[in-house]
Amino acid sequence: MDTLLIHVLNSLLYAAVLFLIAGGLSLIYGVMRIVNLAHGNLFAFGAFVAAWTVGRLVGGPAPTPLLYLVLLAGPLAAAALGAVLEPTLLRPLYKRPEEYQLLITFGLQLILEDLVRLIWGPYPLTVSSLYEGMGSLNIGESIYPAYNLAVIVVGGLAAAGLWAFIYRTQFGVVLRATSQNMRMAQAMGVNVNRVYVQAFTLGCFMAGLGGAIVVPQQGAVLGMGVDALILAFVVVVIGGLGSLEGALIGALLVGVVRELGITLFPEVELAVLYLMATAVLLIRPAGLFGRA
Repeated sequence: MDTLLIHVLNSLLYAAVLFLIAGGLSLIYGVMRIVNLAHGNLFAFGAFVAAWTVGRLVGGPAPTPLLYLVLLAGPLAAAALGAVLEPTLLRPLYKRPEEYQLLITFGLQLILEDLVRLIWGPYPLTVSSLYEGMGSLNIGESIYPAYNLAVIVVGGLAAAGLWAFIYRTQFGVVLRATSQNMRMAQAMGVNVNRVYVQAFTLGCFMAGLGGAIVVPQQGAVLGMGVDALILAFVVVVIGGLGSLEGALIGALLVGVVRELGITLFPEVELAVLYLMATAVLLIRPAGLFGRA
């Protein structure tokens, strides 16, 4: 039972991070109908900003509780970057074919990768003192890092907060109305441009938050954005692109299957995820919660 509980916690840990990335990706697509190929490097940008900011403030081996809040510098920086990118690069392409949007976001992905390399260099940044500072918990005869539990809690709170924001606030009503019929919402007096930039900023914030919370555990390294983007696409393919519920269920499924794959079939861990995505596409091309 102890081993089973640890496997469950590892699945939830992986799912929490994946939901933050895939949830932001689905939110942007659901409102703006843009497949943001730069989303993974916004995740990486948030990770590097968080690691660099915390690294400047760490003064000893035992971090203070307030230092964990400094990790929010990552998602805030990613959100600020998104607020600049949407009106300057993406907005002029809304009326053009989707190929233009894919091309500009792919180019933006490469630019962000080089920007991170230019600012922080090719070497990884780590803030492992935050990971070690929380200590560990005893689960039977095993030891489990307390920081992993904190990541699971953050992921759960983010999912609940995003659901409440979308379905229980006035802005959420405007956001859903814009996603369903942009022209009708505009005719009713909705400032669609403002809704778009707010939705894109929120999606970037979620990506940056995902990057920030994994930094104490695995550090910030070049290339982490591409890996995150690929896995986020697996999640949204399974759950349905544009569906937040699908992103949550997809992240949970991927987390469980990945943990089983690592435990039982480590040689084909990634292959199992892609086989699961392929099976979903064959049965439901729009995903489990997606709409054709």
